[in-house]
Amino acid sequence: MTYDFALLGATGFTGGLTADYLAAHAPDGASWAIAGRSRAKLDAVAGRIAATGRATPDVVVADVTDPRSLRALAESTAVLASTVGPYALHGGPVVAACAEAGTTYCDLTGEPDFVDRMWLEHHDTAVRTGARLVHSCGFDSVPHDIGVLYTVRQLPTGVPITIRGYVRASGEISGGTYQSALGGFAAVRTSRSTAQERRRREPRPEGRRVHSLSERPGRGASGRGWALPLPTIDPQVVLRSARALPAYGPDFSYGHYAQFRHLPTAVATTLGLGALAVGVQVPPVRKALLGMKGSGEGPSEARRARSWFRVRFEAQAGDTRLITEAAGGDPGYTETARMLGETMLALSYDDLPETAGQVTTAVAAGDALLARLPYFHTI
Repeated sequence: MTYDFALLGATGFTGGLTADYLAAHAPDGASWAIAGRSRAKLDAVAGRIAATGRATPDVVVADVTDPRSLRALAESTAVLASTVGPYALHGGPVVAACAEAGTTYCDLTGEPDFVDRMWLEHHDTAVRTGARLVHSCGFDSVPHDIGVLYTVRQLPTGVPITIRGYVRASGEISGGTYQSALGGFAAVRTSRSTAQERRRREPRPEGRRVHSLSERPGRGASGRGWALPLPTIDPQVVLRSARALPAYGPDFSYGHYAQFRHLPTAVATTLGLGALAVGVQVPPVRKALLGMKGSGEGPSEARRARSWFRVRFEAQAGDTRLITEAAGGDPGYTETARMLGETMLALSYDDLPETAGQVTTAVAAGDALLARLPYFHTI
């Protein structure tokens, strides 16, 4: 094994931020590489890192359209992270290479259909080879998945647990997230079919109940403002962690909501998303929307410095009530690079549970990420 970890997509915007983060936070003596299809662009990233006086990563040319190059990359490293999205278009071959090579894989996807499809296609292979496939290691879904784990760790055991997560954020959506969201809207029928097939095949915990709360609009956290159900991948990830970890108790339920201060804003947001979901079904409209913001684009450092996120968790366990929070800076870029970077480092160096197959961040490295990330506190 040549490398402790490697980053595929380091020449993109978020990939570049992640490469910078890894260069600044990897332990002394770490052996790592950046990978992508353009050696010239990779050399530029490596040169930028070298100019800071930090250890320069190796450069590896690999292309998601070239299975041989991906297999060679996967076989050369213990951990491989990919920031090459949209993952529905570009992610499958990377997951396949890691599953077959027994290499730990992680990414930033927020695409439920992609994650379900990768489970159907590669989970069994990964279990056989010992590979860990850890999706959604950025703002989707680390604050939510690890935030719920943080909350559960402080609650009584052996009693039913109900948690509601309320999300507020200010920041610019990444180009990759925008492209992925449009792709998800366009493939809603296929996504539903894939999810149903996964539910049919995936085992459920014995003697325990894990379920989502009803998705209805209502008052926000602590009865303030307004909350709308947020049908992102995040609640799916939380519930998968709950099914895998007995610490979530005999009867666990979770609801995930966007928090708004004013009702008109909530209504306008709902109408806007509805119009987007309808418009993307029309090919000319979809093409125009996709052209508005491409993958690899991102905001200025000054804009990122003004961005933030807050996720409040309100929990009930028996007679115990608890409120916790996950809070940080720019969610789409700066903090996402940190989340992915720390996940990679945890998967590379920390003492973690023995897992294989497709697993969540909480299952693969939950306690390690609680120690590594500064977001979580009790109110």
